[in-house]
Amino acid sequence: MNPFIGPAYVVKGFNLIRRRRLRRFVLVPLLVNIILFSGGIWLASTYFDAYMTEILPQGFDWLEWLLWPIFAVTLLLTMFYSFTLLANFICAPFNGLLAEAVELELKGEIQNSDISLKQALKDAPKSLWSEMRKMGYFLSRAIPLLILFLIPVLNIIAPFLWLVFSAALLAREYFDYPMANHGHSFQQQRQTLKQHRFSSLSFGGSIMFLTMIPVVNFIVMPLAVAGATAMYLERISKP
Repeated sequence: MNPFIGPAYVVKGFNLIRRRRLRRFVLVPLLVNIILFSGGIWLASTYFDAYMTEILPQGFDWLEWLLWPIFAVTLLLTMFYSFTLLANFICAPFNGLLAEAVELELKGEIQNSDISLKQALKDAPKSLWSEMRKMGYFLSRAIPLLILFLIPVLNIIAPFLWLVFSAALLAREYFDYPMANHGHSFQQQRQTLKQHRFSSLSFGGSIMFLTMIPVVNFIVMPLAVAGATAMYLERISKP
């Protein structure tokens, strides 16, 4: 129940991707993130005011000072989370490779491992299928939540539910890479993370916060993969 476990492994992930032997595995996810999030920042800055005018519920002008920042954070989070899903879909084979490299680095075995671009391309169909399953899982739960934003009164609590939902989904997204490398099925991953709900949510919440910070979100994907891998090995996989 330690609320600092998740953030601590986010910091550890940042320290890991700075290691010389891991930098080559970070390159592709980093480049994809820079391209996609640059587009996201441009869209947010261009259309933000128009979206906010449409989202704020009618008849709650007296609550505007409170609702505006809540809906603003939710809108930005939704936009950047969508770009995160797209980035992870594109980089899935490379993220799996990065998770494997981080594990071997932590074990001191990376120099003897056959980790290559050829291996990433070989594993691409399996990785992309896993991402499609996660996308379906996300949409089946995101759509009902998004509908709440359209229902008067209920749309006041919708942003809070969306924040918790996003933290949980980001945790699921990034813990998938090390857990899949260890042969955990989609259902096994769900059950395992339920047993570590609080620490995984604090990790996902920390990643969610970084995702909303321009420029910092460029390095979020490789950082999150590295941090999730370390946390899985040192905390979650321990009996």
